[in-house]
Amino acid sequence: MGAHMARNLVMAGYKVTVHDVNENTMKKFSDDGIPTKLSPLEVSKSSDVVITMLPSSAHVLDVYNGRNGLLANGGCLGPWLYIDSSTVDPQTSRKISMDISRCTLKEKKAYAEKPMMLDAPVSGGVPAAEAGKLTFMVGGSEEAYLAAKPLLLSMGKKTIYCGGAGNGSVAKICNNMAMAISMLGVSEAFALGQNLGIKASVLTDIFNCSSARCWSSDTYNPVPGVMMDVPSSRNYDGGFTSKLMTKDLDLAMASASGVGFNCPFGSQALEIYRKLCADGCELKDFSCAFRHNYAGKDEN
Repeated sequence: MGAHMARNLVMAGYKVTVHDVNENTMKKFSDDGIPTKLSPLEVSKSSDVVITMLPSSAHVLDVYNGRNGLLANGGCLGPWLYIDSSTVDPQTSRKISMDISRCTLKEKKAYAEKPMMLDAPVSGGVPAAEAGKLTFMVGGSEEAYLAAKPLLLSMGKKTIYCGGAGNGSVAKICNNMAMAISMLGVSEAFALGQNLGIKASVLTDIFNCSSARCWSSDTYNPVPGVMMDVPSSRNYDGGFTSKLMTKDLDLAMASASGVGFNCPFGSQALEIYRKLCADGCELKDFSCAFRHNYAGKDEN
């Protein structure tokens, strides 16, 4: 994800410096003449804006607050804006935002008197990252959002301002919880239909012109043989893995627990995806629930 986003920034004319723990990724950028650095701290020393895209909350906390992290310069920062596009819990986003708000800028800018932070997770996955068609859900100050919007649109097709710090992360985990529940509901209905004698392709036509229509039925159908160019058409390889969906549902349920909110459908979805991962499907696309949880059949 981050590599594609960085390359789109380069194509848009921005001067980009890259750090990644994967040496092969670093070498590819270096071979293309794009500067690389050995640590997040080194990146921050040569940048006005820093964008991070990381796997988990723990990685985000380490990259910002760890040894040689982005904020390891003693509270006096070079970059005026930090954008984290990782999918993490809102508490992590708000903590990093608060940490940055306590810092000062080495040099005041005409457009910023102090460093600012945006949480800006994305929707669209790797294909949209590569094509520059991501949707950014952005939390933080509106001033920072408006300043960052041209930069974000160099990597995406749409930006949505969600409110204060952490609200971008709230939007992302709520979106992905709804996506998981929707996929499971559609998969369950297709599998039931098959068991009662109706083909999934017929049900798909009905859903897509009726009240059951949704992204899981008309764009990302989970039944092998119904739709081309989706993970179900290639043995559930590629796409958004069950492991990542489990992680995002974990974030949603932990956040819900933190405010005392009960999510029965979200909790059940998490249990299903945990079992899929335990059964060896962690690297399969999350739509594999149709086959591996509901014993759904391929369309002939």
